Amino acid sequence: QVQLVESGGGLVQAGGSLRLSCAASGLTVINGAMGWFRQAPGKEREFVAYILWSGGKTYYEDSVKGRFTISRDKDKNTVYLQMNSLKPEDTAAYYCASSILGGSVNPGVYDRWGQGTQVTVSS
Repeated sequence: QVQLVESGGGLVQAGGSLRLSCAASGLTVINGAMGWFRQAPGKEREFVAYILWSGGKTYYEDSVKGRFTISRDKDKNTVYLQMNSLKPEDTAAYYCASSILGGSVNPGVYDRWGQGTQVTVSS
């Protein structure tokens, strides 16, 4: 059974950094794309970034461009989200997801999801 397990969340002051990891187990090859989404209390889940697994092309939501970097380690079946210059508005539960159809900002395209990891940025 394929599982996505996130880690790396925590509490950080504004301006600080965190690196999230998402390890995919139960499969040896990932096709399509891996993405990161986030959801703050009372808000809808929103797209953060995705990476195409084979070619490594990336795409970011405008508010995180220049601050967040998505990357992957194909040997470890792991995707990362390096988050720098964090702001209080980045506070949310962060979820990784996989899609066999390719990258998209639409969460409905992704067929597998992790359990989420909480990121809290204090002002």
